[in-house]
Amino acid sequence: MSRIGKLPVPVPEKVKVSIEKTTISVEGPKGKLSRTFPPVVKIESDDEGIKVSPVDTSRFARAMHGTARSIINGMVIGVTEGFSRELEIHGVGFRAALKGQVLDLALGYSHPIAYPIPEGIKVTVTDQTKVKVEGCDKQLVGKVAAEIRAFYPPEPYKGKGVRYTDERVRRKEGKTVA
Repeated sequence: MSRIGKLPVPVPEKVKVSIEKTTISVEGPKGKLSRTFPPVVKIESDDEGIKVSPVDTSRFARAMHGTARSIINGMVIGVTEGFSRELEIHGVGFRAALKGQVLDLALGYSHPIAYPIPEGIKVTVTDQTKVKVEGCDKQLVGKVAAEIRAFYPPEPYKGKGVRYTDERVRRKEGKTVA
């Protein structure tokens, strides 16, 4: 059995949890999240918190045991604290601007890139080169940040592009004339 899956998920007092068979809904100060899991895991709530257990001993049930517990823990953290990813834009003339629910990116292409921000995500742009993606759904925050980065990933020769704040780009030496 999964060591992570055995641990109960603690539920703070400001979080409301409702469980229907394999569907769990978590509501807190930052928002509301809902998720349905495969029927190979059993989810129950008690005094200690939310407990997840496998229904049988199949390989898939054992794999989903720890996964379901981790996802539920992320949901509880998301509705209480929230998640965020920060991106930096490097390059001459590269910038970002927020126009309503659309992130407008100028990344050196012949056209600006208009990225529609999904519902439940808050994007803030500071000094045109720093983008912060926030939300209560960990998976959605990561997906939005990865999609923004994918428009122009950092290149190794000049270091231009969109990168995560904590990302290190290994630089390469260019060609030399002999």
